[in-house]
Amino acid sequence: MQDLNLGVIGNCHVSALIDRKGRYVWTCWPRPDGDPVFCNLLDGGAESESGFFDIELQDFASTQRRYEDNSAILVTTLTDGGGGAVRITDFAPRFKQHDRTYRPVMFIRIVERIAGTPIVRIRARPRFDYGAARPAPLSGSNHIRFLAGDLGLRITTDAPVAYLVEETQFALQKPVHLIVGLDETVPVAADALANDHLQDTRRYWRDWSRYLSIPFEWQDAVIRAAITLKLCTFEQTGAVVAAMTTSIPEAAESGRNWDYRYCWLRDAWFVVQALNRLSATRTMAEYIRFIVNIVALEPAGKLRPLYGIVPGPATPERIVPSLHGYRGMGPVRVGNAAAFQVQHDVYGGIVLAAAQMFFDRRLQQQGRDALFAELEKLGELAASVALERDAGLWEYRERTAVHTFSAVMCWAACSRLARIAEHIARFERAAHWRGEADRLRAAILDRAWNPKRESFVESFGADHVDASLLLLQHVGFVAPTDPRFAATVAAIERDLLRGKRLLRYAVPDDFGAPTTAFMACTFWYINALAAMGRREEARAIFEDVLAKRNDLGLLSEDADLASGELWGNFPQAFSMVGLILSAMRLSKTWEEALWRAS
Repeated sequence: MQDLNLGVIGNCHVSALIDRKGRYVWTCWPRPDGDPVFCNLLDGGAESESGFFDIELQDFASTQRRYEDNSAILVTTLTDGGGGAVRITDFAPRFKQHDRTYRPVMFIRIVERIAGTPIVRIRARPRFDYGAARPAPLSGSNHIRFLAGDLGLRITTDAPVAYLVEETQFALQKPVHLIVGLDETVPVAADALANDHLQDTRRYWRDWSRYLSIPFEWQDAVIRAAITLKLCTFEQTGAVVAAMTTSIPEAAESGRNWDYRYCWLRDAWFVVQALNRLSATRTMAEYIRFIVNIVALEPAGKLRPLYGIVPGPATPERIVPSLHGYRGMGPVRVGNAAAFQVQHDVYGGIVLAAAQMFFDRRLQQQGRDALFAELEKLGELAASVALERDAGLWEYRERTAVHTFSAVMCWAACSRLARIAEHIARFERAAHWRGEADRLRAAILDRAWNPKRESFVESFGADHVDASLLLLQHVGFVAPTDPRFAATVAAIERDLLRGKRLLRYAVPDDFGAPTTAFMACTFWYINALAAMGRREEARAIFEDVLAKRNDLGLLSEDADLASGELWGNFPQAFSMVGLILSAMRLSKTWEEALWRAS
């Protein structure tokens, strides 16, 4: 049965998800929002006859896998019943070349015998047009090609090409090298290219990891989360996708199947915080430039909730009938209708993220008057719509309200603009934005507080809470010591906490009541507890979340309340960001743990 015990490889241009037996089950081509040429994850899993790329071992008995330390290089070891074993090394080349980063549309597989005489079969069965087209292999002297319309894929190898075309079993006696790329000639021998690229890619990731700022505790978890977050970037533009997949259900048979291969603006300030704490300044700067570019492309300042990895018109949502869905749980959606919703929190998210450019002296491109003028457009919109109805951050499709979180994020936009204006000596504008922030704060405190519930509530006039209220202290709207915040956390614990996991909300929405925990919300809860001084509780819950990661240390969007099984799109950048920020907050400092240890 399919599950999300998957590994991810990539190079910030292409990525692939690989299961425990070394099978490519999801690969969008030739970039993260492209056609899934390996689409097995959404079409039958092990029972499907196509949509994958694997190394099948005869008499398979067991599997082990790991990432090479501090890298995005995945190593899978398959063992058969007679003592034979093979090692599969998977990676996407990424390294410095000619003073720039080389990240081709390419994956490399190296298959080696490590014990006995293993019998293997190489099966490459891509499908194009979201599973609708099944191209036949066309063989060359050292490669096979798959073509359909303007899409092409070539596998170059030093194995006999006939073995791939006919999927013949053979005894693996010497290493086999497989180079998956565009329909272009590979100009050198497959083994030389694969081994050289492996060494260079290993060196790149270890150097990149070496410069990360990490906490004393949970180092391996944070490094893996950081690498995974990096792999969620599309480096050409600086975009960060929410996840690499579409339509993995948030819960079994829920119909909550969405396309997450896009960039959500509300995620921006969380991502910037995480990259800042990691000292991944180049990635952070590229992402901020992507955000600023979006702002500049919207002359009226009115922003959509999400954008493609190349800023432009949003993709209309459609259902793809040619794929049956994860475990047969459709529909499979391409595009996301949330792009056309009204969500007011985006203005605060963008201002909070872009503020980094005015205060971070490490960044080569500093915030100036021109950027401030662009952000002021967003501030004016935030001030005008803060107390109006929207779809909210949970993207309700059938109802609107004046959502507390949206209003607070509009307040945050005005509040941060005041700080930016003061920093660049625009004191008149600082006074203006402080006035707007004060006006909004007074209205929110009056209308978002429910005296009967004795807590802030999800929306003005509501009688229920949602997890976004945990962020009120995070953005500075209320102090973590404020009795109103403590009362709100208590209400969230009563209504949303299930063991050590947190629901987004408990009231029914367009698809019924949620039945899985949203991983990011649990991290928000952990951070709120820590801010309130309840650190030991926070640490216990954090350790529980870490135990729910898959065997390679990755998280999806959601987790089953009882079993902890991962659900939702994968790997989820928001979840990895939450892990990083919580680990940074909760860890002992290096001084406490090492330098002052007795």
